[in-house]
Amino acid sequence: GPSDNNTEFQYKVNAEEESSFQLVDTAKTATVRRFVTPAARRRQHTQRLRQVNARRQQQQQQNPQMQNFSKSRNGRRPYRPRQNNRNYGSRVDRQASVSVQPDWVQVEELDLAKLTKNLTASTESPKSVQDVLWCGFMDQYNDAYDKVAARQPVPLKRNETKEFYPVTTTDDPVLENLAINDTGNVFITDSILSHLMTCTRSVYPWDVVVQKLPNGTLFFDKRDNSQFDYLTVNETAYSQPDDQEGINTPERLSLEATMIHQNFSQQILKSKASRSNLELPNPFFDEEDNDGMEPASVAYRYRKFVLGTDTELVCRTELHGHVKKTQRMTAFALNEYPTTGTIAWRDKLDSQRGAVLAQELKNNSFKLAKWTAQSLLSGADQMKIGFVSRTSPKNAYEHVILATQFYRPKDFATQITLSEGNMWAMIRMFIALLRKQKDGKYVLMRDPNKAILRLFKVPPGTFEDDDEEEEEE
Repeated sequence: GPSDNNTEFQYKVNAEEESSFQLVDTAKTATVRRFVTPAARRRQHTQRLRQVNARRQQQQQQNPQMQNFSKSRNGRRPYRPRQNNRNYGSRVDRQASVSVQPDWVQVEELDLAKLTKNLTASTESPKSVQDVLWCGFMDQYNDAYDKVAARQPVPLKRNETKEFYPVTTTDDPVLENLAINDTGNVFITDSILSHLMTCTRSVYPWDVVVQKLPNGTLFFDKRDNSQFDYLTVNETAYSQPDDQEGINTPERLSLEATMIHQNFSQQILKSKASRSNLELPNPFFDEEDNDGMEPASVAYRYRKFVLGTDTELVCRTELHGHVKKTQRMTAFALNEYPTTGTIAWRDKLDSQRGAVLAQELKNNSFKLAKWTAQSLLSGADQMKIGFVSRTSPKNAYEHVILATQFYRPKDFATQITLSEGNMWAMIRMFIALLRKQKDGKYVLMRDPNKAILRLFKVPPGTFEDDDEEEEEE
């Protein structure tokens, strides 16, 4: 079929990695009985104007332009200019994160480069922030990890029993309940919100699905099977990773970074003894059907941000642990991607951590801004960043922690020139943009090769092919 022509753009995953790492499919969790009985739930499903986002995205039809391109070259690899010509060095033709269908209608186009300069929306902080609900639990930070140094690294352990739940907005039973009770009129998760707030830094393609209900309520979602929850590596570097095969393809690096981040966030916490349970248990964990897994230490803090008289935004934010009883923290891991011309972490982390961080800010500006925004949204007192490296450059499966560092999210935001005012102006701008549109379903996507955002109006059933059977089960 047409998709054979472009095998190098297809997502390749190696079996060993796949078996040890998965983002959790939340198909089952939509039937959590903790909040609503199944019968009531089915009634809500039929009443609701929208179905939950697609479980399995339809086989992406190849981007027609790419198809013709590969045909014209007899299906050979597309021509890539030699790397020594500086102007061409970092040109890679990427494919869109989702293929635009013939029945999608473009309603808006925004220039990402000009967005921050021309932000007309208010840069005020929210008028008020309220905690609506706390779910899950938090374990205590193990301060032995403050002492880790590149001279005495600590092996990163693989966590086989902890379950992570990157659940999208419409699959979250708590957000659904809050929407039914009119708790707000914009519903979103912290990963989508922080992404939109900092998206002017993005380089790789991405997409977000938005539904506008007849009463004006907005739901921001990510597609199932999208790359949304995978961390990127060196996305904002002068030349991004571009190996076509092996352990350093952008996709494999992304999988590796995500796995490192999850393992790190749990390893730096103490055992259950110091756990603090919150009002309600983890809403996505099914006690009867858990296969010996347990939820990772995450507190879901559902918060309402009042952005103005007519905008109440409800967001599920996350905290990952607590420090010294009173302080709450988030945890993230940066991982070393060894390329020529970069500072070797083992040589510099102990003596010149600032230089290493400056390099990361250049190469991973979007990822770091997103983490900082997530930490600010969740009201974290501290943000823990781990510096993790491969045990040897050719081994993408074994890693060591070389250092960890606490930052105060507000100070860190200043350091990386992330303005909280601009973050709120960005989301106000997106809300206003969608409020101008008719009711229905929209896809907001970043162009794969140009700094442009496009908003498409899409048919209501888009991405919902397989949903019907799943609901019946």
